[in-house]
Amino acid sequence: MQRRPRASHRRPFHPPSTLRSTDHRNVKHVTNRCATAVSQHPDPAIAVAEVIGQSLERTGGRPGLAVLFTSGPHVHHTPRIARAVQKGLAPSVLLGSSAGGTLAHRQEIEDGPSIVLWTALVEDARPLRLESPDLPNDLEPGQALALMADPFTFDASRLAAGVASEVTLVGGLASAVSRPGGNHLILDDQTFSDGAVAIALPVDADVQAIVATGCRPIGEPMVVTDADGPMIRSLAGAPALEQLTGLLATADEATAARIRHGLHLGIVIDEHIEIFGAGDFLIRAIMGVDRPSGALAIGDTVPIGTTVQFQVRDAEAATADLEDRLTDRRAAGALAFTCNGRGSHLFGSPGHDAGLLVDKLGTTAVAGMACAGEIGPVGGTHHLHGFTASVLLLESVAGPTEGRG
Repeated sequence: MQRRPRASHRRPFHPPSTLRSTDHRNVKHVTNRCATAVSQHPDPAIAVAEVIGQSLERTGGRPGLAVLFTSGPHVHHTPRIARAVQKGLAPSVLLGSSAGGTLAHRQEIEDGPSIVLWTALVEDARPLRLESPDLPNDLEPGQALALMADPFTFDASRLAAGVASEVTLVGGLASAVSRPGGNHLILDDQTFSDGAVAIALPVDADVQAIVATGCRPIGEPMVVTDADGPMIRSLAGAPALEQLTGLLATADEATAARIRHGLHLGIVIDEHIEIFGAGDFLIRAIMGVDRPSGALAIGDTVPIGTTVQFQVRDAEAATADLEDRLTDRRAAGALAFTCNGRGSHLFGSPGHDAGLLVDKLGTTAVAGMACAGEIGPVGGTHHLHGFTASVLLLESVAGPTEGRG
């Protein structure tokens, strides 16, 4: 569910003239491996100056990697904001995207203007511009990538399916607008409205990925016995709509309400698992019903013989899954790509995922964006997900650490 940024009068943008890369010598040097800066000032020039200043204070100078997110009215100014960051911070590599919402520290900013800038003292990050859903063939085993893509012009599902198991890919689809041509993808000194942008981190960057779901399974797993593309005609030998109607008739009041609010279908990722749990499915929306045939329209192609199970969005299950995947983890920083159907839409108020990441990881260097689809590894393979939180952990370690944040 994508939301358009609020309409606003576009003020003239004047990039900060007092911030230069040569000013780094005047900044007190600190030792933060990663840092997050955020501004919600309505004037984009002031907002970008604020995040540049915060970043210089927290990382002590020029970072090897900077990741930029814009939302609200600032989306229109994204190219100029990116140029100001290039000029004032001079990162070795700059990656970024406009978004329907942003994450910074414990905040999830769903409405209004925001600029979020995440920086890391990582060298040798490699910028990548992708016009087709194929990664370079010279990636090394153990490398990790962060990617942002335009949902209207880039087949992220195909890209994810082709990622080698020894490579880690985490990312999301830009969600600033609901029409082609309105998203902004940033790569160094260029801004694009199509395709994808990414960075490949060096093998020694010490990166891990987690993917947490936002749904829980209901009913029983069933095999698809008749389907044509995205239309599922029968499940376990009976019309798909009949199976759904039967489930609704036997569901308790709370589950029935969730079904009416929004029902999804989980596609089993690994058919060899005997008992399926919340994290064992690809979540796809049920787009509609063809009552004459009893078929369900799904937001994906589901082959005959695939095991599926109905799913409902569930805040408690989403919390438990994210907490479980963060257990005994610490990190210097995290890039989070969360579904724009999470936040206040799922948990009742914004800040849930960001707050959990800060508490569990022991760092305030958490940043990210609300996405129209999330990319990440599950069960040894990569997929395009829905209603998930896909998170890249930098310098991830198990157990408690000190001095993070």
